[in-house]
Amino acid sequence: MVNNFEALSLIPGNAICYSGFREGQNPGGIYPTYDEIKEDLLLIEKHWKYIRLYDCDEHGETVLKVIEQEQIALKVMLGAYIVAEMNNFGCPWGGGVYTEKELTENCSKNLNQIKKLIALANQYPTIISLLSAGNEACVDWTDHYVSVSSVIEYVTLIKREAVQPVTFCENYVPWLNKLKPLAEVVDFISIHTYPVWEYKNIHEALDYTKENYYAIANTYPTIPVVITEAGWATNSNGRGILPHNVSEENQEIYYHDLVNWSEEAGILTFVFEAFDESWKGSHEPLEPEKHWGVFKIDRSPKLVMEKISAI
Repeated sequence: MVNNFEALSLIPGNAICYSGFREGQNPGGIYPTYDEIKEDLLLIEKHWKYIRLYDCDEHGETVLKVIEQEQIALKVMLGAYIVAEMNNFGCPWGGGVYTEKELTENCSKNLNQIKKLIALANQYPTIISLLSAGNEACVDWTDHYVSVSSVIEYVTLIKREAVQPVTFCENYVPWLNKLKPLAEVVDFISIHTYPVWEYKNIHEALDYTKENYYAIANTYPTIPVVITEAGWATNSNGRGILPHNVSEENQEIYYHDLVNWSEEAGILTFVFEAFDESWKGSHEPLEPEKHWGVFKIDRSPKLVMEKISAI
């Protein structure tokens, strides 16, 4: 297998996904302040070397500014968040249908997002280590569906105008077949693996993650394969995730199993995620989308971080 760190000229280190929206905050609404993000990053810096950001919006810009001005020792994987360019009538929660006008406007938004990604990559070349042309936009269940050919165009544009390695972040399944043309143009492949979403229990979890990873790595033996999302929720209302499968105890087990295996195998793995985010998913308090953080939304540690911090 390809060692991610060597292939991408990165220093080995732990990685985590970061979105800093607190209670009452959300993308497109109220954003975290400079001081709130500084507080987060100083906490993250104690345990991780790399963070993944999803968007080139106000939040992402502030994160980069804080890292630069406060001289925080974090490197960034920065993504462009591309939205629907096609209808997805098969979206299970019914969110994938748009008017033709909306789709046309989205194409312009996406190009602007890609251009913003390139501009930030060139503005912060020593902080931003990796780039992504989008997130979960080609999988069958997405509500922001984009064609593979369009993603290829975005990746090609980024590679032409930025120096950092470029990828596209997606669930592992489309990489098995649908995304093979995209694999020919990215610098590395990024996969998401969530055993708990696929009804695996904690005793099956790491083996299933390995199965997902090696299915892709063996399909593309010469291309680095990075895990850009893998984690374990701590609450569920029963929709998509069995409530008895999620807890802080299970999250702690999966976190250590995942990180230890990743270190041994030389795989760059971004744990999902640093902090709980209450704006996500439905209005139900136990909606699983809200409960993936290794820290709670008030920044208090969950069990895994309590024990790590106590060492």
